[in-house]
Amino acid sequence: MPTQAEKAVQFQALHQGPEPFVIGNPWDAGSARLLAALGFRALTTTSAGLAFALGKTDGDLSRAETLANARVIVEAADLPVAADLQNGYGHASEAVAETIRLAAEAGLVGGSIEDTTGDPEHPIYDFQHAVDRISAAALAAASLPFRFMLVARAENYLHGRPDLHDTIKRLQAYEAAGAEVLYAPGVTDPEDIRTLCSSVRRPVNVLMGLKGAPPLTVQQLGELGVRRISVGSGFARAGLTAFAHAAQEVIERGTFSFANETMYISELTKLWG
Repeated sequence: MPTQAEKAVQFQALHQGPEPFVIGNPWDAGSARLLAALGFRALTTTSAGLAFALGKTDGDLSRAETLANARVIVEAADLPVAADLQNGYGHASEAVAETIRLAAEAGLVGGSIEDTTGDPEHPIYDFQHAVDRISAAALAAASLPFRFMLVARAENYLHGRPDLHDTIKRLQAYEAAGAEVLYAPGVTDPEDIRTLCSSVRRPVNVLMGLKGAPPLTVQQLGELGVRRISVGSGFARAGLTAFAHAAQEVIERGTFSFANETMYISELTKLWG
């Protein structure tokens, strides 16, 4: 198994490659091993996927739960692993910095910090406070003995604020504060993506798998300037959707045809190695 420092080098190289890469989003050890077996080159956890697996809603996870899950995924796959660290589990910059340090201790080589407050009445941190939090995260990352890929997330579009100008302003400030990767989930219009990518120098991550979003391909996203693509809770939702449909068939119709679309245990075992 490669060391954490070696994984960090691999992870950084993926962001600097000639083509965009898709990062897999597992929520447990099994999904991590499956994604690795299918050919994904790096992983990043999904907070929503983990929350669903624990019977919770997204945003209700503790830092301890998130990092314990991340450690399990790190141990399950010989790939670089990053994590969805939500808003850093605290409003203060010191809390965000501590989260980055603890993430590194869990074996992670990257992680994202959102500018969401958790308060429905005031969902996005004020501009300067948000920048200060990313700056603290970047300083904590810079103190580590390897390069930790810090992702700064501007969450306007997921909280009813589809303001491209403010989103770009925030991402530019997060870049200046030391973020390695920039991310504005919910931006789906191709021209908006192109504008966003051309407005910053750091790699941009784009979220795909949202209902109703333009059906862009990896190649098309690359042509727009995207360097990294994630699906967030998309794979977890796909799995739970299939589970729910199968269960509904049994309870409502008394049939079991869902099994015709499933993989055999032997096929899954082979993928698990």
